[in-house]
Amino acid sequence: MDMSIAAMSVDLSLAKTQQELGISVLKIAMEADNSLAEEALEIVESLDPALGNNIDISI
Repeated sequence: MDMSIAAMSVDLSLAKTQQELGISVLKIAMEADNSLAEEALEIVESLDPALGNNIDISI
């Protein structure tokens, strides 16, 4: 294994950059999931709580 120090430095720098990018993408995905969950919760909370409790059936 005759990798130079410069090549190892470049490889480590690339790995660090890739890791930081992965973390950033994960944070964006988590924020999107949180906002979707908040919107769904707002919709559910805005529904009439008595909705669906009674069914009128006429023949």
